[in-house]
Amino acid sequence: MSLLVINDLTLRIAGRTLLDQANLSIEPGRKVGLVGRNGAGKSTLLAAIAGDIPPDGGTIRLSSRARLGRVKQEAPSGPTSLVETVLAGDLERASLLAEAETAMDPQRIAEIHERLMAINADTAPARAASILSGLGFNAEAQARPVSDFSGGWRMRVSLATALFLEPDLLLLDEPTNHLDLEATLWLEGWLTRFGGAALIVSHDRGLLDSCVDAIAHLDRGRLSLTPGGYEEFVRIRTEQALQQNRAAEKVAAHRAHMQSFVDRFRAKATKAKQAQARLKALEKLPVIDSVVEDTPTRFEFPEPAPLPPPMLTMDHVTIGYDGKPILSDLSLRLDMEDRIALLGANGNGKSTFAKLVAGRLAPMSGTMNHSPRLRVGYFAQHQAEELVMSETPIAHMQRALPKAPPTVVRSQLARFGLDAGKAETKVSELSGGEKARLLLALATRDAPQLLILDEPTNHLDLDAKDALVRALSAFEGAVLLISHDPHLVEMVADRLWLVGDGKVTPFEGDMAEYRVWLLERSRAAARAGSARDTETTPAGRKEERRERAEARKALAPLRKKVKDAETKVLKLTTARATIEARLADPALYGASSKDDVTKLTTQLATLKKDEAQAEEDWFAAQGELEQAAAEG
Repeated sequence: MSLLVINDLTLRIAGRTLLDQANLSIEPGRKVGLVGRNGAGKSTLLAAIAGDIPPDGGTIRLSSRARLGRVKQEAPSGPTSLVETVLAGDLERASLLAEAETAMDPQRIAEIHERLMAINADTAPARAASILSGLGFNAEAQARPVSDFSGGWRMRVSLATALFLEPDLLLLDEPTNHLDLEATLWLEGWLTRFGGAALIVSHDRGLLDSCVDAIAHLDRGRLSLTPGGYEEFVRIRTEQALQQNRAAEKVAAHRAHMQSFVDRFRAKATKAKQAQARLKALEKLPVIDSVVEDTPTRFEFPEPAPLPPPMLTMDHVTIGYDGKPILSDLSLRLDMEDRIALLGANGNGKSTFAKLVAGRLAPMSGTMNHSPRLRVGYFAQHQAEELVMSETPIAHMQRALPKAPPTVVRSQLARFGLDAGKAETKVSELSGGEKARLLLALATRDAPQLLILDEPTNHLDLDAKDALVRALSAFEGAVLLISHDPHLVEMVADRLWLVGDGKVTPFEGDMAEYRVWLLERSRAAARAGSARDTETTPAGRKEERRERAEARKALAPLRKKVKDAETKVLKLTTARATIEARLADPALYGASSKDDVTKLTTQLATLKKDEAQAEEDWFAAQGELEQAAAEG
């Protein structure tokens, strides 16, 4: 029996149809990811399921005894502690406890305590504390009032309340938007263990691949369900698109052939009946829409001028605010080929470090040197607050490039998908993703050699995230990345730096090992919290952790070799695709000389050869790593 049944659902907002006779069914315990373009109606659908808006047609039926859990749109506030706020979300438990204080009838008292035992009320505080801890609140923070925290942290409390209720159906709308990487990884683990059903709107590929059983795709008002995670959805959808296009091409060819016969013989008396028969057959031919994809999302970073190493060095640098150090004794180096992701919980100093590298924050002590020709592109979500809402992207770019001609201004915006229409639209009318594209265009206007990206994907949909990954793979400069998206970190970074305890230190391992490291640290903290004496931890466990750390360090060079080989393959593949696209353009043969075509053909042959060799090197490096890991 289905937990949720959506039948022929129609939803309209401001006269615009978002869902048109859409259908979806979710069984108990099943987790479904809901994907679609920005503005397709995903959040509206969740609101309709929750009863916030009425359908314009069709029905939404939730099982009569099912409990629905959802993150409230308004962040909690007030003097109540975090733990008590989460506990108060269980209205039944709160009501029973309140009644237990005043109940006089022995039978009723017995019923109350029996029900409290049935809903595990006695373990509720521990469960609430565990969830809050996973979302980044330590024991001290959990005892503080909600009003002490900023909006983003309070939304975490709202998420904790929804998870604490463990409903039959959990509705989550971009649950990782207010989380750091550590909390995102914890949430993935929690959802994997969660026994209830869930409908999750997310642009986080890692979450959609690890936590859901199926993908519901909202496209042109209809819902289609595909089993498996997001990667499987992409594979199946791509194959369906190819098959549908091939079928459409066959029907179109048959239609054209029959239409040609009709046109030639319609006026001839001897062929009139045959022509009429063909005309009727033509009308009966199936109409197969070829898959009309929306304009592909493409990002392109300007090509930077090369710099000799080192690009930037720090020597015993300390940084902070108002004389209070945040990070101390930093001795690090950055070069053109570096792709570094900063790891660590929110509040540890990742953004502070990014500001230092970007030149937005001066060192309190120590020295920092960089090439005099170094240009830095700095992107941070808070910069959206600096945009002038009444102005257009063109006005912003003209102010940033005062000497540039209009063609250059428009070209820089077009690199990030802001075409003529969007470029002339007021910023106040742009979506969150479009504002992020504008910020990326502004940050890279001077062709920087170093890109600093602080949570660049918060408002980008899945297609735009993939476009960003492709653009970063082709980018010839250095990248310093802060992101809560594990997939983005895995695809972009080949080095990980851990920010915590006032330090920035290299992490010898990949994201999989970082997950293990976080789990070990969490378990160690739990043991330390429950033990009276921290010295009760066996020395053998410390030795085991030390050995694992040494093993990660020993494999680090091989991992870098694999990552470098993979990056080279991606760059060669991108270059090959670019030349193939130029050779496929008919305009090339009319406007260019034969020498241009010959030159491109030669380049293509060389690239194919280099790409094949790079792939062999990649596979060989991967084999070395797997063998070394097995022997270790």
